Amino acid sequence: MVNPDLTALTGDYTIDAAHSAIGFTVRHAMVTNVKGKFLDFSGTLQLDGAEPSKSAASMDVKMDSIDTGSADRDGHLKSADFFKTDEFPAMTFRSTSAEALGGDDYRITGDLSILGVTKPVTIDLEFNGAAKDPFGNERVGFEGKAEILRSEWGLTWNAALETGGVLVSDKIKLNFDISAIKNA
Repeated sequence: MVNPDLTALTGDYTIDAAHSAIGFTVRHAMVTNVKGKFLDFSGTLQLDGAEPSKSAASMDVKMDSIDTGSADRDGHLKSADFFKTDEFPAMTFRSTSAEALGGDDYRITGDLSILGVTKPVTIDLEFNGAAKDPFGNERVGFEGKAEILRSEWGLTWNAALETGGVLVSDKIKLNFDISAIKNA
């Protein structure tokens, strides 16, 4: 059952990057998590509140904007060992389907392109609400999460540890905090 309040939210939205975050967590040295984010991205949402399955999303992320809190690590991630940002400056997501799971929970599936490789990814979303901000903008908010195996996109660099295991896990946890403004 669709929340009748969502029907009023139908429309096209632009992601407000200043009030949104795209982050990731990766296991490092088998003992701790390293978190990072991308600082430069843009995207759009097309919401259909009456029929959420007709909703769509797209996002473009500038890979040079990676920030893990360590300039050396960020430089390594931009290099040929990982993202090859000179050759592949962007990561993109284009939705292919959306579904309402009940309550405030949704699922969006789409094509994630990294290093010129495109694979499907499913993102679980929670609708955080809608509001008109003090500047008259109609906003919607979503939190999302997904897990990917970086090796599926050709991200295979690693180093073995003396104690066994590897320096960087294959599994990457993605997280999204999205605030989007309805287009006039």
